[in-house]
Amino acid sequence: MRLFTAIDLPDELLLRVERLIAALRPEAFVKWSPIDNIHITTKFVGEWPEARLAELNQALISIQPRRSFEVELKGFGWFPDQGPPRVLWSGVYGGDALTDLVRDTEESAAALGVKREIHPYMPHLTLARINNRVPLDGLRQKLAGMRPAVIGSFPVSRFHLYQSQPGSNASLYRKLYEYNFEKAATANIL
Repeated sequence: MRLFTAIDLPDELLLRVERLIAALRPEAFVKWSPIDNIHITTKFVGEWPEARLAELNQALISIQPRRSFEVELKGFGWFPDQGPPRVLWSGVYGGDALTDLVRDTEESAAALGVKREIHPYMPHLTLARINNRVPLDGLRQKLAGMRPAVIGSFPVSRFHLYQSQPGSNASLYRKLYEYNFEKAATANIL
């Protein structure tokens, strides 16, 4: 099983992201993210044996309860910063609370042998992937005209464990468990 943890966006912000992608789509022939795949990844687990799924679930349940916190979605950027871009993203800002959740998730997963991230955490929404060299001037101009690009903000009170499966055009994501911040030692099977 290929797994990751993530925070979902509320429907009203997904609608804004969908409208944003629709406005940007004509500007470049790139692989735009399906709206159903938009989320804030907090930990990429990678390949995980199904026989150990309960063990991973228990580790995620053990993450300390915490208060809800606010996340803001704004701005645009490219990965990598230098050279031809491979990803167009929108920024995610959640302050220390988001950083703490990521750290705690990392620690829980690492205790089971999941590889630690080597790069600093950079929260973002992947809007598009650029697999081939294509003209991006129109897209860059459109993005520049949208500044300041604030998509919105929302309270975060839970995260999910997802399974990623290959699909014909994009990966298919299936929620396995939901973890509510304010409820200790519980997970909802989805």
